[in-house]
Amino acid sequence: MESLETVIESASEIINMANWPAIGSIILPNVGGWVNGLYFAGQIRSEEGKSWYDNLKKAPWNPPKWVFGPAWTVLYSSMGYASYLVWEDCGGFTESSVLPLTLYGSQLALNWSWTPIFFGMKDYKLAFIEIVVLGVAATATTISFVHYNKTAAALMLPYLGWLTYASSLSYYIWKNNPKSEPRVTEIKDEKTQ
Repeated sequence: MESLETVIESASEIINMANWPAIGSIILPNVGGWVNGLYFAGQIRSEEGKSWYDNLKKAPWNPPKWVFGPAWTVLYSSMGYASYLVWEDCGGFTESSVLPLTLYGSQLALNWSWTPIFFGMKDYKLAFIEIVVLGVAATATTISFVHYNKTAAALMLPYLGWLTYASSLSYYIWKNNPKSEPRVTEIKDEKTQ
């Protein structure tokens, strides 16, 4: 059996070998997704255990709810690693990395904003408009990545495909689920009757 000192030395070597910038780049986009998911998961459940989302008219091509978590984890990890590759090829945060990494950060902020618009505000039209703007920003990011690292741009392609798919889902929900407006009831004055 190895001594505790040997185990600590081995662990220390592994920690020193880890590529922390790459790991951080992969984790960062996931954090926003996890925070959104945890925050809004508790708000969409009804007392009967069924959420208002379950009652929406959804597209026939809408996947089961359980697909979204794994899909977004893979997509966030992929785009995060893509940003790392660009960061590395540009020599870190340098003049040449400003444009692609700013575009990346902007599209990531837009990505994280969709969930509060859709699940928090329940504004399906605004959510659709927002995801279209996100798609444009993600496309601009991908084009900018091509100039620095072709693998990074290729890692963004599944994300662009998913955004196209998600946009179709968002559009369908917007067009088939009118936002509920508060009902106005007539108040009768008892003195005039």
